[in-house]
Amino acid sequence: MNRKRTKSRADLSHLFTEQANRASRDLDLKSSLEIARIINAEDAKVAAAVKRALPQIAGAITLITSALKRGGRLIYVGAGTSGRIAALDATECPPTFNTDPRTVQFVMAGGSKALGAAVEANEDSSKLGEREITKKKPGRKDVVVGITASGRTPFTVAAVKYARRHGAQTIAVTCNRNSLLEKAAHLAIVTEVGPEVIAGSSRMKAGTAQKMVLNILSSGAMTRLGYVYGNLMVNVHLKNEKLWERGILILQQAAGIEREAAKAALKSAGNSLPVALVMLKAGVGRVEATRFLRTADGHVRQAIAAARSL
Repeated sequence: MNRKRTKSRADLSHLFTEQANRASRDLDLKSSLEIARIINAEDAKVAAAVKRALPQIAGAITLITSALKRGGRLIYVGAGTSGRIAALDATECPPTFNTDPRTVQFVMAGGSKALGAAVEANEDSSKLGEREITKKKPGRKDVVVGITASGRTPFTVAAVKYARRHGAQTIAVTCNRNSLLEKAAHLAIVTEVGPEVIAGSSRMKAGTAQKMVLNILSSGAMTRLGYVYGNLMVNVHLKNEKLWERGILILQQAAGIEREAAKAALKSAGNSLPVALVMLKAGVGRVEATRFLRTADGHVRQAIAAARSL
């Protein structure tokens, strides 16, 4: 048992995300403004780290888009901070893009209770990682994305390995190169953000990088699927007053019409923003717009083009 602890410490000591940051030396002696400046200066490095990984991120978007077109799923796997960030991105997809909740899912070490409380021991279990991903039955149509700052979390690595063995495309999102997770996945997205302001607190720069990457992956894939028109969130489901007002504004911007005309179009479309937009842009009725959207698998621009070609 003691030998295992020693080895674990040795492994962590080689990770950039675990090392002490010279820029934040004597942080506890700084004023509030000095602390804020130091953290802000370090946070400014995150976007650059993500930028260096853009080719790999683009490849991941293509993989995810292809999988979702085939009726597959995007499944995030993580533990601790990484798992909570994954859960956030997954749960935001239905309200943002009106996707089926089964389309983007997450597997969290410790289950749902770990979203609001630390259950960190679970992340050390490869057996639990394999058991939890097994419940999702990953297969050839799916993409499984493992997220861990260190790249060594046993729960996540085991889940990704299992998914790959069963035919799923696999992606690693990590902040350290040459990690176990990187080696386990088909494609690796590595954002080297360096040591944290508070040593080892990977909820900081590493967590920010992970959130940025996952936002790009899901938003990029949904855009490629046609759930975005121009840069407008046209597939949003108008469930409440705020979203209804947002829908009116989006329709005004997309179709170049006044507020009252947008309200009337939404009403005619059965409160479906994509249907209303196809109706307005192509000059077709609700039935035709719905049919073209169905044929285009929900891709709004393609549905408009097809309707206009008649």
